[in-house]
Amino acid sequence: MADTLFPFNRKLLSNLTEAILFVNQTGIVLAGTNTAYTLLNCPMHSVSENVENYLDFAKLKSAEGRTCILPLKHETSNFFEMKCILVNEGVYGVILKPLTVQDGSSYRLDDNSKDCDGLLIVANDEILDCNESFANMFQYSKKELKEKRLNDLLQFKTNLTDRLWWKELESALITGNKKDGSPIYIQVIDYSNHNVKEGAKILLVKNITDQIRNEKRIEYMAYYDELTDLPNRNFFMKMLQEAIVKSKQEQTQLAVYFLDIDYFKEINETLGYSFGDKLLKALSHKLKTFLDADTFIARIGGDEFLLLQHGITSKEHSVMLAEELIAEFEKPVKIEEHDIYTSISIGISVYPSNGTSPESLLTHAQSAMHVIKEKHRNNYKMFETSISENFKSMLTMESDLRKALQKEQFELHYQPQKNLITGEIVGMEALLRWNHPEKGYIPPLDFISLAERTGLIIDIGDWVMYEACRQNKLWQGGGYDPVIVSVNLSAKQFHQKDLVSKIQHILNETGLEPKYLELEITESMAMTNEKYILNTLQQLRELGVLVSIDDFGTGYSSLRYLSVFPVTKLKIDKTFMDDNQIQNKAIVKSIIHMSHSLNMKVIAEGVETEEQIAFLKEENCDEMQGYFLSKPLPPGKLVHLLSTG
Repeated sequence: MADTLFPFNRKLLSNLTEAILFVNQTGIVLAGTNTAYTLLNCPMHSVSENVENYLDFAKLKSAEGRTCILPLKHETSNFFEMKCILVNEGVYGVILKPLTVQDGSSYRLDDNSKDCDGLLIVANDEILDCNESFANMFQYSKKELKEKRLNDLLQFKTNLTDRLWWKELESALITGNKKDGSPIYIQVIDYSNHNVKEGAKILLVKNITDQIRNEKRIEYMAYYDELTDLPNRNFFMKMLQEAIVKSKQEQTQLAVYFLDIDYFKEINETLGYSFGDKLLKALSHKLKTFLDADTFIARIGGDEFLLLQHGITSKEHSVMLAEELIAEFEKPVKIEEHDIYTSISIGISVYPSNGTSPESLLTHAQSAMHVIKEKHRNNYKMFETSISENFKSMLTMESDLRKALQKEQFELHYQPQKNLITGEIVGMEALLRWNHPEKGYIPPLDFISLAERTGLIIDIGDWVMYEACRQNKLWQGGGYDPVIVSVNLSAKQFHQKDLVSKIQHILNETGLEPKYLELEITESMAMTNEKYILNTLQQLRELGVLVSIDDFGTGYSSLRYLSVFPVTKLKIDKTFMDDNQIQNKAIVKSIIHMSHSLNMKVIAEGVETEEQIAFLKEENCDEMQGYFLSKPLPPGKLVHLLSTG
């Protein structure tokens, strides 16, 4: 059986001087060299003997192909370099090599880790011997290493003439240099015993350079921004906490600046994200010029940065730095062939008056930044208590707004529109109302802008569209004369890619014919992104839906756009119905005549007096709406107008 498994000529084997054993997968000795039998103190040419009686074959086999340092079971003071290699199916070769120094003494080793891949024998700082793994680790030959001192390879804190110098090495992290000068990180373990020659040590060496680099990389990622090399939010909050402790002890103030790049989103969308990254790097260099012993700068993400200023004496002190930052960012930055002009909005909070914790200071600085960004941009804002109160109120309203849609708190009121020639009711404008369970009716001006900012306007707008179409079809089903229902579209709604298909779906679901739905868009919306707007308007008109321009006269319209856009009606803004302004009548006349020349109808809103109606009739205005006819009412209170209209 053993002869069948053993693949080598036994006569050849008996002439080898190396210590080699061949065993099967369970450890049964198949054959070996005389040297191997002698080292193991095993009967010569013994077969069927289990090698497990002499060494830990299971551990050796699990580390197949790698060098292990193992003792013999019957003589634990002697250790060997051992390697197990699969040479044939079911047959392993075990190579044994005693660990020796120049005088032939053996040394005791403990196999604490099979991952250690270098062996070094030293006396003081003299390298007596090493294995190939250690030599390769440092990119030297074994001969070259024996001519070097340990000090030439490794960086020590302890003097090597100290009798216990090696204690620094034991299980420690040591930095060294390879032959090419590149750094290497190693861990060493002392594997010597009490029988060794005084001063000599056997050390197992593990190359942990990749591990250290990975740890440093992870640490970098935890505390730094990869794009700009600036500290990140985590690092900033750590430094801010330390600064607060110091300020508290020294009874000083500090300031937190929250910086946001104005119009960065537009730059990204226009010139591309890689261009935006280059701009962020350039702006980071600007910020780094403000670094000194009293400042710390970080990138929190996107186009937002943080700056910490120690030791300020007053709020005016922090204002001076804010003004310097704004002035610096107004200077152009050259990216590729572009000169980019930027500006920043800055929110400032001061310790301890605006907060005593890192989170509160950061939150308050951010709140102040949002306030100035919405109003002015390219400016700064010191935090005030009212900002926090307004922000909390906004958060509460946002939460309530989300619930309102789920709990059906929204209603539609309708304001009738009258044909000035026939006197008939020809349309209804759908107007959103929020009937809050605790606060009652909340005016649209108080929540529409919030719905826009949060994106809730999309879901709310879908509900308004569906409900207006459903109600109009319900009136028609009740036998009333058909009227057009008009629905206002926000900019976010109008720029939905699936707007036309969504409207078609609503019309199909409610059964309302397209000619009885009119969509109102603002003048400013109609005059931006001409190609996209024109394409969308044409699709809506092909669907059969009517389109009107709301608040006409308040924006900056182009007559060329009006002549191209398939708009069916212009709505004169109610500000032009003010009788106290003489020029208003001239403006209204011009709008009416221009609309008719472009084959559009015109409707005046905000009509409140008989004099206004007389004027509109005289100028051949087509339709009107306003409190003179009716204020916006819920559907049930409009039936009398529909039935008598």
